[in-house]
Amino acid sequence: VQLQAFGGGLVQAGDSLRLSCVLSGRFMNRYASAWFRQAPGQEREFVAAISWDDTTTYADALQGRFAISRDDAQKTTYLQMNELKPEDTAVYYCAARSSFFSSMVESEYGYWGKGTQVTVSS
Repeated sequence: VQLQAFGGGLVQAGDSLRLSCVLSGRFMNRYASAWFRQAPGQEREFVAAISWDDTTTYADALQGRFAISRDDAQKTTYLQMNELKPEDTAVYYCAARSSFFSSMVESEYGYWGKGTQVTVSS
């Protein structure tokens, strides 16, 4: 099982960006996925998660600006990021777990992508 995240880049404050995470390999059809991020010098933190039934969970500070979604046929999870701020600059990681239900806890995800860099300039 592999996860590949892409879509990061350098944008200006106020711009939007959509990240994608493609899951490949043998994996259960119903799974939960999530996005985490790690800013320079900081610990990795939860961003958003989505369960098999499309129930979503967000970090409180990001609710309303970020939106997670998924396309099960494509085994792809998306993170739409709007009104980006310089403090959103981080490496964004996608993660998956072989469970119907998502979690905000990093250690509960067994599969991780390598991350994609998002840099927001002021």
